[in-house]
Amino acid sequence: MRDAYHEELDSIGEGLVDMARLVGSAIGRATTSILDADLKLAESVIAADEKVDDLQRDLENRAIALLARQQPVATDLRIVVTSLRMSADLERSGDLAQHVAKLTRLRFPDNAVPHDLHATILEMGQLAQRLMAKAAEVIVTKDVDLASQLEQDDDAMDLLHRTLFQHLMDDRWKHGIETAVDVTLLGRYYERFADHAVSVAKRVIYLVTGEHADELGAATTQEA
Repeated sequence: MRDAYHEELDSIGEGLVDMARLVGSAIGRATTSILDADLKLAESVIAADEKVDDLQRDLENRAIALLARQQPVATDLRIVVTSLRMSADLERSGDLAQHVAKLTRLRFPDNAVPHDLHATILEMGQLAQRLMAKAAEVIVTKDVDLASQLEQDDDAMDLLHRTLFQHLMDDRWKHGIETAVDVTLLGRYYERFADHAVSVAKRVIYLVTGEHADELGAATTQEA
């Protein structure tokens, strides 16, 4: 019974990795769709989000069943509860990738992103994908140091987000209000996607150490 129980715990972790890899791929493909005005690719991203939702529902059902059957305590309880929270972060990440793809569909056949912002949006999309790939690796390895790096990596996304706003506030902006709204939304989608990747990593830190990442950081600062 205990072997089956721990196998089920492991399978929940594997489900989280699958979700992270799916949403990482989704944000990459959604970025290509928005930059290339590729409707077919956008529709595939939109449709694929259902698989992420299905994975989350399955993971939640298995986690709740474990809570009911096994009544785990201590570390095992922390694994189940934290996994539920991570699945919510990952499901929301999938929604954000879908939002990018839906904007492609909304503006098709036009391009939602002005040419002079293509490089910035491309960089945001690539960074979002890398952050989620690193989050997936953290789930697998339980590497606390790697998990801590994600928050530092997220600073680059915040900088790119500010860059977008600088363009929007520039007196030379010539793309109109509708495009300004589109770009504002895109920036928010990528920023929130990155935040969810960081949240997943922080939850792994809590899973491993029993302490929240902010508390660990404060303790390290005091020791220094």
